Amino acid sequence: MQCLHCHADNQPHSKFCADCGAALAPACRRCGSPLPPTARFCPECAEPTGAPPAEGSRFASPYAYTPRHLADRMLSVRESLEGERKQVTVLFADLKSSLELLAAGDPEEARQLLDPVLESMMEAVHHYEGTVNQVMGDGIMALFGAPLAHEDHAIRACYAALRMQSSVQRLVSRPAATAVPMQIRVGINSGEVVVRAIGSDLRMDYSAVGQTTHLAHRMEQLAQPATTLLTRETLHLVQGHVSVRPTGLRSVKGLADPIEAFELVGRGQARSRLQAAALRGLTRFVGRESELAMLRRASWRLRTCLTMASPSPVPPESRERALSTR
Repeated sequence: MQCLHCHADNQPHSKFCADCGAALAPACRRCGSPLPPTARFCPECAEPTGAPPAEGSRFASPYAYTPRHLADRMLSVRESLEGERKQVTVLFADLKSSLELLAAGDPEEARQLLDPVLESMMEAVHHYEGTVNQVMGDGIMALFGAPLAHEDHAIRACYAALRMQSSVQRLVSRPAATAVPMQIRVGINSGEVVVRAIGSDLRMDYSAVGQTTHLAHRMEQLAQPATTLLTRETLHLVQGHVSVRPTGLRSVKGLADPIEAFELVGRGQARSRLQAAALRGLTRFVGRESELAMLRRASWRLRTCLTMASPSPVPPESRERALSTR
């Protein structure tokens, strides 16, 4: 059995590569689910298990389509991330009408229409320093928070989704070469993953903790064309920074109970964590009476000094009272 990461030959029935330690069990390129040895399609998302894109393709590996400045930063930190549990946000996006587009005309002409859509998706991810981990024909999978760490990874993912939606709309507004409408759907979820290895081509071998990736992919499948769906886990991290619309409870395959989903509408009013906290409602200080009194005295003294320094006349009694409190 050959390792997909270092291409070393291993003994049959081996679970991990003897050279690099990567898992040898095949996994779906789209959703990361384990694949049975004889599977022709993924049992979770129906992605074909055939060969990945050819090496000459510009979408063959993450290193081929990742901007150089981001690729260099990712490679410089990959050793420190391997085996680490990370809190990330996972984004799936795909073109809803790709099958109709391919069936409507020549495959080469359809490819010329699909590639700009994929490039728009990837540009939006890279603009917010996310990682496009997989390109899957008509869609992408991206991670925010790994391998480049960001505290606001969920916000970046939401902003990237808004950017790619607007980019695709601009593409559609151009003189159309096909009557098939081109719209993308996006799903976002936040949670923990364990990054096992990062190859020299930036491909990541990771395992999702709590089905983080699986749920993000389900959100994409549940989203309507030209919309983005978030889970409550992501909404908890982005409240105030984005505006959403509740869509109710959704049944998700593999989960016993339905989950809440929220449609991403646009950017919110907050531009910082303090502003977001203020929109949610700040809690009042408890047991800080002396500190608050000190702040009030300092504020009053500052206003008094500014008044004394101003050219306008100040009553003598106010000046004497201000000097006596210094």
